[in-house]
Amino acid sequence: MIHYDRHAVHDALTHPHGPPGLPATMERIVADKHAAQSQVPWQELRARVHAIKEYAIANLAWLLVEFEKQFSARGGTVLWARSADEAAAQFLDICKHHNVRSVVKGKSMLSEELELNDRLAAAGIDAVETDLGEYIVQLAGQKPSHIIAPALHLSRQDIGKLFAAKLGIAYTDDPQALLAAARTRLRQRYLEAGLGMTGVNFAVAESGTVVTVENEGNQALSAAAPPVYVALMGIEKVIPRLADLPPFLHVLARAATGQKLSVYTHHFLGPEDGRTWYCIIIDAGRTNVLADAATREALYCIRCGACMNVCPIYRRVGGWAYGWVYPGPIGSVETPQMIGVERAGELPFTSSLCGACQGECPVDIDLPHQLVHMRRKAVARGAAGKGIERSAFRFWARAMSSLPAYRRAIRLARFGAGLSARIGWKPGPLAAWTRHRDLPPIADETFKEWWERRA
Repeated sequence: MIHYDRHAVHDALTHPHGPPGLPATMERIVADKHAAQSQVPWQELRARVHAIKEYAIANLAWLLVEFEKQFSARGGTVLWARSADEAAAQFLDICKHHNVRSVVKGKSMLSEELELNDRLAAAGIDAVETDLGEYIVQLAGQKPSHIIAPALHLSRQDIGKLFAAKLGIAYTDDPQALLAAARTRLRQRYLEAGLGMTGVNFAVAESGTVVTVENEGNQALSAAAPPVYVALMGIEKVIPRLADLPPFLHVLARAATGQKLSVYTHHFLGPEDGRTWYCIIIDAGRTNVLADAATREALYCIRCGACMNVCPIYRRVGGWAYGWVYPGPIGSVETPQMIGVERAGELPFTSSLCGACQGECPVDIDLPHQLVHMRRKAVARGAAGKGIERSAFRFWARAMSSLPAYRRAIRLARFGAGLSARIGWKPGPLAAWTRHRDLPPIADETFKEWWERRA
């Protein structure tokens, strides 16, 4: 069921179409975050959360079992799923067992991995997103373009037109009026729903606590209002102790939105009488990331979106161009391993390797080196570097192998560039790049040739 359109990704990256205001929006977000980060010992916090995640990922086996033990002791039921398909089937079984016909969803990127909305609709179950950004995207029939701000690509005028068409209200682009319209409709859905669902930001092993972080209050209502609650949790979300949580809360808010602390931090400690709780712990390709020592750090990710905000590629093309749930540098590392290098092996190449992502990451994940490692893996498996691209790099490697070969290549390139300039021809494989650019001229002589001539 996992959808990934390789040709669509290639087309999107060849013909960038990100929202015109995206770079400016990203600049503003990053400036706000840096201001918030300057108020705390940021580098010390980064080192602390990195160390905690390093320990947690190295000890996943017993930490997850301990979380299951404690969550179950509090009255919840833990289910384990190896794949997205298995997790979705378990979710649907829960709905069937409790005769659920309506679901309210708190924000969860993991539910996007499961394609849960489509699967619920196919089963005749009405599911509604309760996070405002996710709700807007759902009404528009779209996918999130950013993991923190799903509707980042839409203006308030776009949303006003969407609400007028879908909700039957008079057109307005006033944010408060649009928020009130969404809130009015969603409140009734909470009261009618048979099941509520959220993601998990952190799972505390020592106490079986599910921790979620949000700004709108919708996750609390999704968990508390319906009689049945399901938490969707990736295996990487577990941390050892409650005492380990505060530094994560400090860095998550500052890295994600520039806040000192998110408005709501919920600690779900088990169901009240008459209510039923489940936690589905999901692998869905994460053990592939874990098994590769070179990319294991990617599981330290706390889904703040910081690497996307500073990535020059993401800023240019937007989130949809990456073709799956997680865009930006972290997605370019994780996606090929979670759904297969053969299917998404070109994603690690959608990076300039400038290093901004690691510098911005609150957990200090070494994304640039992981991207290079994934490029190597993709080429080795024949999932990237095909056709003209592979031939070009082979030519470049031969040209750089010796001084005579280099000089021959330079003479050939100089001749080809001069000829194309005279006849106005631009190489077909470079058509997308040269549509708005001219090929750079090649110097009449190299520095070495110039030096030898003067000697």
